[in-house]
Amino acid sequence: MNPDLSQLHDIHLPAPVSWWPPAIGWWLLLLLLIILVVIGYWFYRRHQRMRWRRDALAELLHLQQQSLSSKELIIELSMLMRRVAITRFPREEVASLTGEKWLLFLDQQLKRPEFQQQGRLLITAPYSTPYDKSVDADTKELCNLCERWIRGVAR
Repeated sequence: MNPDLSQLHDIHLPAPVSWWPPAIGWWLLLLLLIILVVIGYWFYRRHQRMRWRRDALAELLHLQQQSLSSKELIIELSMLMRRVAITRFPREEVASLTGEKWLLFLDQQLKRPEFQQQGRLLITAPYSTPYDKSVDADTKELCNLCERWIRGVAR
């Protein structure tokens, strides 16, 4: 019994699997990648936008570590606070503020009247005489107040 092999046909393989459209897992992986890129970009931009805050806090720490007299420290704090305010708010709104208006502006950002009480040295110390003992106030508390203001304005 010899079968007639001429009647047999070649084996037909199925068509190869197409790479498009990809399976659902690849779509989910692409979506996850896009989400991660967007979140990473958002964190990078936020990090760049808050750079002024990190710089100001680093300078405040540097001022506290220096061996400055109370009057010199208060003058440096006053200049730092003005630079931060001009960086964070419109120059036209902040640059011309002096005296009580300056303290009121600082308090408005904290939403508490702390600068009109404890921060008064910022406007009086630069103009005091070298022998004025009121300048030798608690500068640590003033530094803490300035730090709270810098951190509070960043929000």
